Amino acid sequence: MRRRRNRTLELFTLSFLDLVSCGFGAVVLLILVAKPGEGEFAGSIDEARELMGQVTRAERLINDLEEQKSTIQVALAADTRKVDQMEKTIEELEQQKSSAEQAEAKAKDDLEGLQLVDDSLNRASIRPNTMPEKRDDEVGGIPVDSDYVLFIVDTSGSMQAIWRQVSRVMQNVLAIHPKVKGFQILNDNGIHLISTYSGKWIPDTANRRQNIFKAFANWRSNSNSSPVEGLEVALQKYAKPGISLSIYIVGDDYTGSSYDAVIDRLEQFNTNRITGKPLARIHAIGFVSPGTTGRFGILMREVTRRSNGTFLALPRQ
Repeated sequence: MRRRRNRTLELFTLSFLDLVSCGFGAVVLLILVAKPGEGEFAGSIDEARELMGQVTRAERLINDLEEQKSTIQVALAADTRKVDQMEKTIEELEQQKSSAEQAEAKAKDDLEGLQLVDDSLNRASIRPNTMPEKRDDEVGGIPVDSDYVLFIVDTSGSMQAIWRQVSRVMQNVLAIHPKVKGFQILNDNGIHLISTYSGKWIPDTANRRQNIFKAFANWRSNSNSSPVEGLEVALQKYAKPGISLSIYIVGDDYTGSSYDAVIDRLEQFNTNRITGKPLARIHAIGFVSPGTTGRFGILMREVTRRSNGTFLALPRQ
């Protein structure tokens, strides 16, 4: 009979250990290969939620800022319109102020001019509708009963410098005549202010005076500062027997070389051949401008004396 051999069972044999080792190694390898976090978001869900919350809050903040920006832009546009309106109002007020200042200056000039003429005429002892039997050579009288008034004006550069004053005085002189049928304006060379009225009288109406002196304000004409030519034209064209005419010579200087020859010639033109009396009363108004000499006064005093007129020397302004 065969004898049964007793065997011992060994679990951890070499083969078993090899198998276990290989299996464990495979598991480790798998874990290493499948290790999370390489190239992926490694944060937790809470961190992700926090980030999303921050994004949401940032978006809300941006929306709020956009609304504030829109509100500010609307308010800025309204303020800009208000500023534009205020600037326009300020500009209009400045224009009104400038117009008011100009009107005030004109009114002041007119008042001063009227006072100036009134004072000068008062010094000349004006007596309307009268002709004194005896005249004071230094003062004299200026009758203002003439039906027609004619101005002869020096249009030289020195007179242009005081042109507003000249115009103002002429208007005031014309205004002191109670009744005028017509008037005329020439320069010292005999050139008419309104050429279409050459040889005719300008009808005296308020509207016509206004228009004529508007044209006078812009009148520029050559002048030699000698009223001789203008006075000759005036006497030849407008001085007629049977009409009452006053001629006012307006100037500041005389550039001619002779006195006696001029005076004799003008007296010849201004004499009525039948009665031997002057055809027109000749007055003169002397202005003072830069560079003025006394020659105009010397000539005009004698011319006005011989024609029953008066010479007025205005003070420097």
